[in-house]
Amino acid sequence: MITLTMSAAYSHEPVLLEESIKALLIQRGGRYIDCTVNGGGHAAAILEESSPGGQLLGIDADPEAIKVAKERFRSFGSNAILVNENFRYLENICNRYGFRPVHGIIFDLGMSSLQLEASGRGFSFQQDAPLDMRFSPRQSLTAADIVNTYSEQELAGLLQRYGEEHRGKQIARRIVERRPLRSTLELSRVVEEAVGGRRGKIHPATKTFQALRIVVNEELESLQLALEQALNLLGSGGRVVVISFHSLEDRLVKEFLRRESQGCLCPPSVPVCVCGHKPNLKIVTKKAVRPSRSEIQANPRSRSAKMRVGERI
Repeated sequence: MITLTMSAAYSHEPVLLEESIKALLIQRGGRYIDCTVNGGGHAAAILEESSPGGQLLGIDADPEAIKVAKERFRSFGSNAILVNENFRYLENICNRYGFRPVHGIIFDLGMSSLQLEASGRGFSFQQDAPLDMRFSPRQSLTAADIVNTYSEQELAGLLQRYGEEHRGKQIARRIVERRPLRSTLELSRVVEEAVGGRRGKIHPATKTFQALRIVVNEELESLQLALEQALNLLGSGGRVVVISFHSLEDRLVKEFLRRESQGCLCPPSVPVCVCGHKPNLKIVTKKAVRPSRSEIQANPRSRSAKMRVGERI
């Protein structure tokens, strides 16, 4: 059983902690990357399991997450390198710090409690805050920009594609009628108006907020870029572990692992291979690993998590 100490000022429960640490096959003195350090839960477990001599490169686009992690990992000294960057620049970051090859890489793609509850950047419709949704203040595009300047057709398209919201057209129409919208509660109320109020356990604005956050932060594009770079950083036998929280992420990860575990990628109509692709990974998890019932009861936010693992060959 892995036990972690947390700052009294900030509490974040890492999802699938036992399962992900086991999947990484952590060894003493190993070198590991946490691409989404968040509250530092997975990172702390990696440092503890790889001691003595283990090294961690922790990356996060959110400067507040890095601030929390630096305080938490002060005692590890130079063994914990923490970088405020987007993981889409993963290979450049590793080159900068001479951090390659590595024994394992983990992505925990979920929102942290810090972002949802304490950031004031509009990630949650449970609290009133500006429609920002940027992981980093260095980014230019905000959720308010999208909501107030995109055409009705563009809004409907992104809600349908990134939020998998089948009521995207009627939500987009109501947003255009009611704008300008500046706060999370304003947007949440408009979505409820558009769909006729709340039905069931899931708040009607959930998919709209998801879609906006994904677009603002280019999340799917960044994940695709980072996974491809991870192949170049892993040593033989090194593992990549990805914990995702919605179907778009999981689909992307599943497809990446499937593709990189295959040889030829040519279409069936091509009689002889011309792509020259070789298998780079072995799929470790034939099916996605899900949280246990006890974890979901203790941490309801974990209920949608799926973990997939690949091993470099």
